[in-house]
Amino acid sequence: MHSDKQQGIINKIPDKKSQEEKNIIPYKPRRVCMLAYSFYESDGRIRRYAETLAKRGDWVDAVALREEGQSHYELIEGVHVYRIQKRLIDEKGEFSYLLKLIKFFILSMAFITRRHYKNPYDLIHVHSVPDFEVFTTLFPKLLGAKVILDIHDIVPEFYASKFNKTSKSLIFKALAGLEKASIAFSDHVIISNHIWEKTLLSRSVSKNRCSVIMNYPDPSVFFRRDKSPKDGRFIIIYPGSLNWHQGLDIAIKAFARIKDQVPSADFYIYGNGPEKNNLIGLVETLGLNNRVFIKDTVPLNQIADIIANADLGIIPKRNNSFGDEAFSTKILEFMSLSIPVLVSETTIDRYYFNDSVSKFFTPDDVNHLSLCMLELINNRDIRRNLTDNALSFVENFNWDRKKSEYLNLVDSLVSDNKKKPPQPHHNPHAK
Repeated sequence: MHSDKQQGIINKIPDKKSQEEKNIIPYKPRRVCMLAYSFYESDGRIRRYAETLAKRGDWVDAVALREEGQSHYELIEGVHVYRIQKRLIDEKGEFSYLLKLIKFFILSMAFITRRHYKNPYDLIHVHSVPDFEVFTTLFPKLLGAKVILDIHDIVPEFYASKFNKTSKSLIFKALAGLEKASIAFSDHVIISNHIWEKTLLSRSVSKNRCSVIMNYPDPSVFFRRDKSPKDGRFIIIYPGSLNWHQGLDIAIKAFARIKDQVPSADFYIYGNGPEKNNLIGLVETLGLNNRVFIKDTVPLNQIADIIANADLGIIPKRNNSFGDEAFSTKILEFMSLSIPVLVSETTIDRYYFNDSVSKFFTPDDVNHLSLCMLELINNRDIRRNLTDNALSFVENFNWDRKKSEYLNLVDSLVSDNKKKPPQPHHNPHAK
């Protein structure tokens, strides 16, 4: 036992741990709004940002589109999702497409202005397309909120591809000017790949106001898992938007050429978009109704399970001005799920990948694509080599490894920085 004198000395020694704890400034949660002309539950890029912020304690609203049968409000993984406009992806021309964008602009501007007035946002993260959606944040920005413009697709090239315009057209030049104005209005710009960064640096933004954050897979969703029984069928899969530049008609025609040589193979397409009816018509014309199946978009967690049960993923993009540089995160998702991938040999995909991790085919070439399909279907060893190499490759391309870049950006923009809580790095599904 200690003497009274010894006990007195001990009592006077400061408790170092408790003193350190007293000096820690509690983390002050931010109020953040994700604003996107998109369907939140199926948009992995937006969900990764939003859920990462929510998990560390920030308040996150997501303002997005609504599909048939969905509620106007839903709490998803800690994110408050407000679906302010119903949308069917059935635009037949430029005017109908623009009308829907303008309607969303008006509704979202009214929504976030009202929300900000009641309880101010620290940051509003605006996702493009379209670029001009960033101007809906005018009132919050004037009152001190910071604004990120996240360019998923560069609009002038996207528009030119969608409506068959050239870079010399008046509308292309006008959209490039609007892009520059939208970037100037924002506090920081995120761009989704390094090739598009070069394009933006050449015409619209300075290096110190631009960051590249790719569309990385979330390893808590996209991880290797066992396949379910499927009666001996070989499943080829494409999940994503059904736009012309995605080249799904090329893939369907290629599959039609080999269907009789591989009677156990089926082709599943999951998604929505302006080309959907044309693709359904093509399937009927080619007599593929019992071999090619076009399904609606499904939520992120569900599509991960569906992809994991496939045998081959395909990214059949066209090699036009947009498709050649548009990065598809589905490639990384296929790799994370241990699914071999067959990819159109575009500039962007050659920039990131090589022959050891993916099989390339000549863009827009139905015959070469059909031969590559046949080779991969018939050769298990090639598929195994691709997936083994890709699993190692994709370890450095996942959200757990990269999310600190985004969190650091957010904290650097919001002026009242407080001590950040520790970020978990453990992935229970890591192999």
